[in-house]
Amino acid sequence: MAVKLFERVESGKGLFAVESISLIYNALTSLLILLLFPRMDHPGVMLLERAGIVALTFGLIALYQTFPCRLTAFVRMAVQMSLLAYWYPDTFEFNRLFPNLDYIFATVEQGLFGCQPSVEFSKHCPSIWFSEPFNMGYFFYYPMILVVTVWYFLTHFEWFEKICFVLVTSFFIYYLFYILVPVAGPQFYFPAIGMDKVNAGIFPPIGDYSTGMIIWFRAGYDQGFFYQLVEASQEVGERPTAAFPSSHVAISTIVMIMAWRVSRKLAAVLAPFYVLLCCATVYIQAHYLVDSLVG
Repeated sequence: MAVKLFERVESGKGLFAVESISLIYNALTSLLILLLFPRMDHPGVMLLERAGIVALTFGLIALYQTFPCRLTAFVRMAVQMSLLAYWYPDTFEFNRLFPNLDYIFATVEQGLFGCQPSVEFSKHCPSIWFSEPFNMGYFFYYPMILVVTVWYFLTHFEWFEKICFVLVTSFFIYYLFYILVPVAGPQFYFPAIGMDKVNAGIFPPIGDYSTGMIIWFRAGYDQGFFYQLVEASQEVGERPTAAFPSSHVAISTIVMIMAWRVSRKLAAVLAPFYVLLCCATVYIQAHYLVDSLVG
């Protein structure tokens, strides 16, 4: 049965778990900004943005304490989840300062499989009949997360805070890893070194991101509807970061487990999108195959 949005709940005075982990991540990255301050492009702005997120968090707590109901509880947790759209590209502001490691992962990929699976996959399946389903699956990453979290809110409100905490904490663990392990993925690294080197199995280090690695390439049928949707979303929020391990595969796996626990039918509906998404991470060259397997 759907919950009543304005049903009163005990307000309490503490932070939700998802807010606590967000503030911890905020503090850790703020400390990192201070340590790297002379090398960063706009550290002052980044610190101000973090202060704004802290103010927003406590402002929403005040709102909840004034109107303690399920809707304001939802808003508190939904805002922390929506802020992931800020925290993701923020990882690039840190890892761009360190030497890129794609050459190591491309070399490992070549050694394990004798080729670059991301190149071979899209090269042998270039048609719209492959490109569009895979891009559709990739595009439905965030809608899958939204559907499952809203499902919990409406049908299992007692677990809603917990699953928000699990998801946001998982994202933050990956973001910390991305900051410290700068891997951009084939769609950025291969254009940077040139496909002649990729085809020859030569993967040189390119130093840090001052080499102009923002240039990127996406495989697939570029006239497709879902291809263009994914491309548009990547143009807005994508950065040469977060390739290893694949958070798309990891988080969507967590989402599928959550869906399975509360509704077999929901899991069955989401399963095709999940499979397509996992395949798409390699097909569109966002990830090396090892990224997706480890994810």
